[in-house]
Amino acid sequence: VVSGIDDIKNGKIPFSRIGILVGSAMEDYYLQEVSSGSRNFYSLTSITEAYDKLLSGVIDASIIDVGPVEYATTHIYCNLTLVGADFDASAFGIVYQKGWIYAKELDVNLLSLREQGVLDTLRTKWFEGGDCSQTDDSGTAMTVESMAGLFLTFGVISILSLLLFVWLKRSVIKDYFKSRKRRRTLVITQNTMKEEHPQETVGEQFVHL
Repeated sequence: VVSGIDDIKNGKIPFSRIGILVGSAMEDYYLQEVSSGSRNFYSLTSITEAYDKLLSGVIDASIIDVGPVEYATTHIYCNLTLVGADFDASAFGIVYQKGWIYAKELDVNLLSLREQGVLDTLRTKWFEGGDCSQTDDSGTAMTVESMAGLFLTFGVISILSLLLFVWLKRSVIKDYFKSRKRRRTLVITQNTMKEEHPQETVGEQFVHL
């Protein structure tokens, strides 16, 4: 049983049974701080694969970013647990378009939420107190209930992104609907003319007969 990153470095478990996500920051950390450049770990292609390999006993431990794994081990995979203190700390960021007009507003609001303790409250709600703290270790399957909060968060973000896109592209959308309206008027006019023309031709043929 490992109790932290030092046990990994000291070889308490075989390196081949340590799962590392290829191409991630954790791979860089492992190569620099643990194996001295040797790729002697078990290669993983996704975080989901890490959970599956841990549950099936293929690997004994995995080094993963604390954000996603903290949520997963408290809400979804109750048979898995985090051990040891945080190491190689890094920060999360929000990416937006350069020169975005709401950038300053976003910074001010995020700072306000942090000062008011709202961000800490959300972290405690979604990452520290989960379904696994109220159930036994038998629940490992992902359920709709356990993911409801995550779905809600993604839904709100998607709606806000859509509204922002519509707002930024409002002139293009307005021009598009105007052009469609003009084309529709033109088609209706042309169809009316075609319907009137055959009637005149039939009349001329009747006169000749």
